[in-house]
Amino acid sequence: MIRRPLRVTLVFIGVVQLVLGAAFALAPARFGAMLGLPETPTWVYWMFCMFSARALGFAYGMFLAARDPARHIHWIQAMIGVQAIDWLATMYFVLSGVVTLAQVSTASFLPIIFIGMLVVFYPRQQVATRVIHGQPLSPSK
Repeated sequence: MIRRPLRVTLVFIGVVQLVLGAAFALAPARFGAMLGLPETPTWVYWMFCMFSARALGFAYGMFLAARDPARHIHWIQAMIGVQAIDWLATMYFVLSGVVTLAQVSTASFLPIIFIGMLVVFYPRQQVATRVIHGQPLSPSK
């Protein structure tokens, strides 16, 4: 059944987002140094903290979607878009010579893996069944 691999993928992506969110919020200078990036002006850490909030929000969304992928399909769709932008930006800056492949680390391949897994295991049947039977795809309050 497709649901288990999708849920495992969503939880894994959520964990990656959680780790990135925590690293950028709690130790942005150390994280950058670990990747071999030059020291940045301290105002950049403000941007890192803002990114952290978004990463933590997406971690929450991935954990939520893992519980009921068809119900939280919009989180999956948003993550596919985010990963596509991440990968395109990473490749742009690598090809421009701003950063090296070694510095971008897993950002050079994880987005492609995440997109592939999310697309392959996308809950098409569950979503179609809910739409046909008139069940809401998101909770109504």
